Amino acid sequence: MTLSWVATLAIRYLLVVLFFPFSALDKALNFQGAVGQAQQVFSARPMAVALIAVGLGVEVVMPLGILTGVADRLAAFIMAGYCGVTALLFKRFWEPGDFWAHGDSKSRDIFWDFLKNFSLAGGFLLITVGINGAGLLAFLANPVASSHPYIAP
Repeated sequence: MTLSWVATLAIRYLLVVLFFPFSALDKALNFQGAVGQAQQVFSARPMAVALIAVGLGVEVVMPLGILTGVADRLAAFIMAGYCGVTALLFKRFWEPGDFWAHGDSKSRDIFWDFLKNFSLAGGFLLITVGINGAGLLAFLANPVASSHPYIAP
């Protein structure tokens, strides 16, 4: 085990730790609460349940792909999309209407969470395409291929 292997694993875990295990565990232990939150966006209960079930699956399976290096580029791409969709559905900073208000602002508080989601999506896209974007063509040619993150160059 080399130092670069440990660093790669640690960096990848820092990207996914929010989801696996914490958010996934929260959804599993507090499923009804999560469904209630989803119903704020999709009032139909079956749709909210399906949304949370899909989210739980994404939050368990995709981080495992990223950590193990198995189809990690596709897993990271899916996680980036998940972060973006989550921001748009649940971090709607435009709704409170007090973004430009002086003093405390619920909109601005939500806005920072919105941006954090998109920043995290950018981190996942670095796994998908590489630091300089050189992996984009390889990803498009074979999305389920692994980047082989633990093999020394």
